[in-house]
Order: sequence, then structure tokens, then C-alpha cells
Amino acid sequence: MSTKTRNLPACRQGRKHKTFLSLSSSQTEKLGRELAGKVFKFPSNKGAVVVGLIGDLGGGKTTFIKGFAKGLGVKEKILSPTFVVMRRFEIDDLRFKNFYHFDCYRIKNPKEILELNFKEIISYPKNIVCLEWADRIKKNVPKETVLIRFEFIDKKTRKISFKF
Repeated sequence: MSTKTRNLPACRQGRKHKTFLSLSSSQTEKLGRELAGKVFKFPSNKGAVVVGLIGDLGGGKTTFIKGFAKGLGVKEKILSPTFVVMRRFEIDDLRFKNFYHFDCYRIKNPKEILELNFKEIISYPKNIVCLEWADRIKKNVPKETVLIRFEFIDKKTRKISFKF
């Protein structure tokens, strides 16, 4: 399967599904960059653009977010915020102001995320939010969230499924 940009839907209307096979971490990162380019074309809504990532440890979620952040124009190095749970980066764009990267791996109770002003962050339309381990806080994830599932095929290969 290809990671061509033209294969990614341009909006979240309707819940479309797309699946890609990534044969390397660089392909996974490239797919993240391509989705970031599409985010700028998503229709405006009342809240932030939210992307939820689900999959096993080492499945490619952080690698994908590294590419996604580059595609948004983030210059800082992207590290998984496992121990701090959240990192914020500024975006130099007319429509968006902030990129938030949450790692919910250490979240035991979905209510814990609310202590980080999560509801305010996802309510602000100038934010783009990526949630690693989104399934751990599913009660707090907006229903319009772009969901991405990462599955191991073998040591280097991942099946990456999008639900828009």
C-alpha cells in the first residue's frame, strides 16, 4: 500500500477508513507529515483538531507524531511525554496556534487528564492535539477525533489504519 497524500481524506465528515502498510520508521514518519498537511484543510469546527493514536508499545505512534509535528512546522525535537504526559509547541500558522502532544500511557483513570486543562485545550479551535494511548481516556476523547490504530506485522512493518 502506498503512503501517497492523495489517499488521505481531506476532511472528517462521514467517518472514512484508510489503511496503509509502513515498511519502515521513515515511512511511518512520512505518513505523519502527510496527515499534518491535510489537517490544515480540515473544516473549521468548534474545537481543536484531535488525533487519537492507539496501539502496542513500539508500534510507531511516537514516530508518526514526529513526522506529524514536522508537517505542522514544529522545529523542536519531539520526544514522547510519557513522564510529563503533555508537551505544547507553537505553530506558525494563521489558523492554528498550538500543537499539543499527550502521552496517556501512565494515565490510570480517565479523569486524570482533566487535571491538565484537557477540556479547555480540546475546546480551543486554534489547537491541534495528538493523543498517544487515546484508548486510555476514551471517555474524554471527542467523537470527531481522527483515530489511528497501529498494529505490528513484523519487526519493521506496521499496519496503520485511519478512521476519519
